[in-house]
Amino acid sequence: MNLSEKTVENVEYMIEQIKEKLKVLNLGAIKPSHFDEDMYEELKEIYEMVMKKPSFSPNEMQALVEELGNLRKK
Repeated sequence: MNLSEKTVENVEYMIEQIKEKLKVLNLGAIKPSHFDEDMYEELKEIYEMVMKKPSFSPNEMQALVEELGNLRKK
């Protein structure tokens, strides 16, 4: 997958991968449809950071979910 392109498919892919890695319990809380390409670069930065780390503390998970919340469409 070429994540250098700002596409809806890439947004969906990154969100799904982040959810899987963080083991988000409330899967409905974070949906790809909540995000658009305007926040692509910020979302990609979060995705890359999440994929690099092997695990997360509860505080880190909370911060990541809050940051994703800040990127949601208004």
